Amino acid sequence: MTTRLTVAQALVRFLAAQYTERDGVRQRLISATWGIFGHGNVAGLGQALVEYADDMPYHQGRNEQSMVHAAVGYARQSNRLSTHAVTTSIGPGATNLVTGAALATINHLPVLLLPGDIFATRVADPVLQQLEVPYAGDISVNDCLRPVSKYFDRVTRPEALIPAALQAMRVLTDPVETGAVTLALPQDVQAEAYDWPDEFFAERTWTVRRPGADPTELAEAVQAIRSARRPLLVAGGGVHHSRAEEALAEFADATGIPVASTQAGKGSLRHDHPQDVGGVGHTGTATANELARQADLVIGVGTRYTDFTTASGTLFAGDGVRFLNLNIAPFDGHKLAGRPLVADARSGLQELTEALQMHAHRVPGGYVDEYTLDKERWEQRVDACYEADEPDIRPTQPQVLGALDALVDESDVIINAAGSLPGDLHKLWRARSRDQYHLEYGYSCMGYEIPAAIGVKMAAPDRNVWALVGDGTYLMMPTEIVTAVQEGIAIKLLLIQNHGYASIGGLSETVGGERFGTAYRYQSDDGTYTGAPLPVDLAANAASLGMRVLRAKTVRDLRAALEQARAADTPTCVYVETETADTVSGAPPAQAWWDVPVAETATRASAVKARELYERHVSTRRRHL
Repeated sequence: MTTRLTVAQALVRFLAAQYTERDGVRQRLISATWGIFGHGNVAGLGQALVEYADDMPYHQGRNEQSMVHAAVGYARQSNRLSTHAVTTSIGPGATNLVTGAALATINHLPVLLLPGDIFATRVADPVLQQLEVPYAGDISVNDCLRPVSKYFDRVTRPEALIPAALQAMRVLTDPVETGAVTLALPQDVQAEAYDWPDEFFAERTWTVRRPGADPTELAEAVQAIRSARRPLLVAGGGVHHSRAEEALAEFADATGIPVASTQAGKGSLRHDHPQDVGGVGHTGTATANELARQADLVIGVGTRYTDFTTASGTLFAGDGVRFLNLNIAPFDGHKLAGRPLVADARSGLQELTEALQMHAHRVPGGYVDEYTLDKERWEQRVDACYEADEPDIRPTQPQVLGALDALVDESDVIINAAGSLPGDLHKLWRARSRDQYHLEYGYSCMGYEIPAAIGVKMAAPDRNVWALVGDGTYLMMPTEIVTAVQEGIAIKLLLIQNHGYASIGGLSETVGGERFGTAYRYQSDDGTYTGAPLPVDLAANAASLGMRVLRAKTVRDLRAALEQARAADTPTCVYVETETADTVSGAPPAQAWWDVPVAETATRASAVKARELYERHVSTRRRHL
């Protein structure tokens, strides 16, 4: 039996029938579609979404990049088991997807991209917004999406949709390969009819697997742990993706091994778990980083070992230090010349715990006492950063976080991606639940926070969802405030004004750049931006987009405004100007290095001094072989 539909109609019907299942829980894979329509998709996918509105919910976005961010936020909150599709027209609508696609792929988060494309029949050539390539007739701007997609196909004939759609679902549900998936859809093919086999529209359930460890690798891993005197576990985002938090807690309880976390892995243990020692790496805690420097075995679980985690190859400095990498992806399992344990994070941790318990293995009590005392000392530093003795003055950025920390409970979700906030949050924030801490730091994309908050709130409508945004990030992409207002999505926006790119300004100062071009100020006579602050009213801007805005001038005001915002059932913004407009944040300085190359030759004293310091740090880098 067949059914005659357009390609776009067939795709929408197919997507509505796709499900995932893990641990006996089944849910829609593509639960909704975002779209901005133009000539490249309005008569194809646009018409199909109207035709099947009962089967496929639709959400209207304001910017194609931010629609991808919203889908990614939804996917992460849904543990990668459900996501959204995003459709755009051809031309700038399609190329606006590239940044969001890169973010999704780098963070291993599934999203389906459906950009319109130029005529497959070439009858209208060049069509409006078409990029003409003299040396190739089969290239369009959508080819920009190839390097940032985990799967890419251009559907140039109706029947080609069947294998392309099935391959797309395979990749979206693969815990190793998942990321952005792109099906480029020529606008004429979208509207073309075809007799589709009814089997194409049958419900399909894609099982998200949990592979266990190879027995030989497991035995070697157990021996490595038993032989270690000062082991440290580094929890990455894979712990969350696998829902392995409970298994990690059981492993830590049984062995006494301390657990540090990457940005993506923070919250894998609650902040008050005895074995949680906080963030690791350039933005980590002194406790975790000192343990890392002296570790003889680093157990990486679900981490990619980015340069922030390894302090650009300078952090894990112990003599003879080795790596044991539990990761579902063999590519990551072999990093740093580590011993791979290729398995799902939950399955692997459970197998390790069981095997180690057979030997009654536990680290020495003196080691536990050492990191417990260091953790207590760090918590005192956090308290000092959060404390505001004078509630009637303008807060520092850590005091802003302290006010929020005092208000929220484990049901709140905080979202951030860029600026000086990630460093402060990684060092200071006390994560109360497995999914409270939502930092996008794989791509650290300015503009992610507000649309991602919308996606998270869609996935968890009963949670309080906070987008923490600096002024630089806000100006990148505030437009989805309109979407939140339109759909009544009660996100909370904490908007922090510090008059520029504070994070990069601080970095610029340390590398001899003298904060050049990082402040939001009028231009001075010498061409630098060192004049008076700009008279920009971001709170008024947010209000003009339909958001309720609460202005806070002091710590006392801030506490009251945050409490009001948390109780609000409409999109609400808390706007605060921080005290330290010309410094990064006032939080403890970096506890580990990060490699940003400094000019090898310069005449300015700041650059010369920065180069001397840079060379001292570079000399401590090591390759783990």
